[in-house]
Amino acid sequence: MKITPLSRRALDLLRPPAEDTRPLFSRAPRRWQRWSPYVVAGGFVAALLPVTITVLANDYRLGGGWAGALGVGQTVPLLLAVTRPLQAWVIVLVFDVLGALLLYGADTTARAWPWTPTVIVGYLALMAALGLRERTRTLVTVWLVTGAAGLALGVFPPKGSTSTYVLLIVLAGVVLAFTGAVHRREEAERLLAEQETISGAERAQRTLLEERARIARELHDVVAHHMSVITVQADSAPYRLTGLDEAARGEFASIASSARESLSEMRRLLAVLRSDGSGGDGGERAPQPGVDRLQQLVEATVRSGQPATLSLAADLPALPPAVDLSAYRIVQEALANVVRHAPGAPTRVSVTGDGRHLTVVVVNGPAAGRTSPLESAGTGHGLVGMRERVRLTGGSLDTGPLPDGGFRVAARLPLDATSVSAPPPVNSRPKEAS
Repeated sequence: MKITPLSRRALDLLRPPAEDTRPLFSRAPRRWQRWSPYVVAGGFVAALLPVTITVLANDYRLGGGWAGALGVGQTVPLLLAVTRPLQAWVIVLVFDVLGALLLYGADTTARAWPWTPTVIVGYLALMAALGLRERTRTLVTVWLVTGAAGLALGVFPPKGSTSTYVLLIVLAGVVLAFTGAVHRREEAERLLAEQETISGAERAQRTLLEERARIARELHDVVAHHMSVITVQADSAPYRLTGLDEAARGEFASIASSARESLSEMRRLLAVLRSDGSGGDGGERAPQPGVDRLQQLVEATVRSGQPATLSLAADLPALPPAVDLSAYRIVQEALANVVRHAPGAPTRVSVTGDGRHLTVVVVNGPAAGRTSPLESAGTGHGLVGMRERVRLTGGSLDTGPLPDGGFRVAARLPLDATSVSAPPPVNSRPKEAS
């Protein structure tokens, strides 16, 4: 069966999408606000239904049966306006026009026609529901249809009647304009809030990816050093060790070849991570820092005006390269956050080891002066970088504010390299400050 565009529009009107049938104020935060449209619509029906029947029967001398039918048709659909205001408007308009036609044979001397006072009140309530739900184009269409119906009826008014079609056109236009403006403002605020949420999530994801790429670039230098040592040792083994047979020489040659191939693959991957689209190599060429450079880092922080002290255990064991680099970066990020969010606060850095774990603690007191607001969706790495580095080493991270107004960052990094393959969850409060 071929459906014309007009028929399709009519079907859409009868069966609107589910999103268009949600109750008015359905997104309100409080329950009483979500129920208020039903209460208001019920109040209008309870007030207008008996008054409409009484006015039609007593003032206009319309038959009781017609008065009751018109009263129901002109008021009860207001309940439908809470979820389907456009469909309610069609029903009410049909009964309003039918009522105006029936009043041709009634007593309309010195009385309102074609719209009775109760019709005007109910129609304006319906216009408010429409304005809070429908688009501007729909509201303009409703207003034009209302005006056209009033003008068509007003061409041949009953003798002695008081014309009200102009009054309804003006009042309906005012109500539609006001409620439509309120609806558009609410929609704009909702879309803005959604966009801010999406932008915040995208910024957080971008920060996470940038930090992971940064960690990968730094670890390349650490791993590449060991791969280079393996290659040199395997290549020089036949010359350093005497009495090797051909099978052993071939095994060392295979090890050297595999190490060189792995190193080449890592360099190609690093080129992708360091590529910024300009064709240049933006990689850092300085050696990666470790715990042995924490003293220089703290001294630089003190020279910048931030009071800080370092407690570094003298009996630290040999640290795996990943742990050594991660410990330095965690202290670096924590001190940067102290400078940013708590300038002038006394800060203590402690690095200890027990043979199985390396513990890094950075504690600062309350800020000496006015502090900047906490970053909830900034572009800095901060705690994001700390979490990723701790996750990389299979350790744990604990961060959070202190009762005196300071902040604490504590990282526990395992010295056993096998723990890196299955890192446990990182325990951290999602607060970007220290």
